[in-house]
Amino acid sequence: MAEKVNVLLSEEEVDAKIKAIGEQISKDYAGKQVHLVCVLKGGSFFMCELAKRITVPVSLDFMSVSSYGSETKSSGVVKIVKDLDEPIKGKNVLVVEDIVDSGRTLSYLMEMLKDRGPESLRLCTLLDKPERRVVDVHVDYTGFQIPDEFVVGYGLDYDQRYRNLPYIGVISFE
Repeated sequence: MAEKVNVLLSEEEVDAKIKAIGEQISKDYAGKQVHLVCVLKGGSFFMCELAKRITVPVSLDFMSVSSYGSETKSSGVVKIVKDLDEPIKGKNVLVVEDIVDSGRTLSYLMEMLKDRGPESLRLCTLLDKPERRVVDVHVDYTGFQIPDEFVVGYGLDYDQRYRNLPYIGVISFE
């Protein structure tokens, strides 16, 4: 079975949207420092580009969570694979994710982080699939709402491939 990737969002569209999100975050956090928490692995591409476009002081940390195990469908059970390196108590935390779909993992993650006492806690995602939502999650900054398609590129993968594409593409199997 051959795979084909069709461009959904071009590199230029993604770049322009990240610039706009960075400008909004810079306004919203004016006079403060923002602590970006990247959800690995997919969020790393987005967070690096976003951080470059934020003009207020930025610090970074990383988490890896899983709700899939070895399955292709979410189990609904969230496992912390890699926790934060530093405490977030008293910090203005912005969780940076590549895509929000069912909301299960992020709902759990946001509640867990809220219990750690940050000054503020917000969520930023490059892509949002609201029609797949089964758990309500408030997203503060959204790049693009996309249809319920399997997407790759810009950190998103299929079997660990295609993360390095500079655009967002829809993968199909022929």
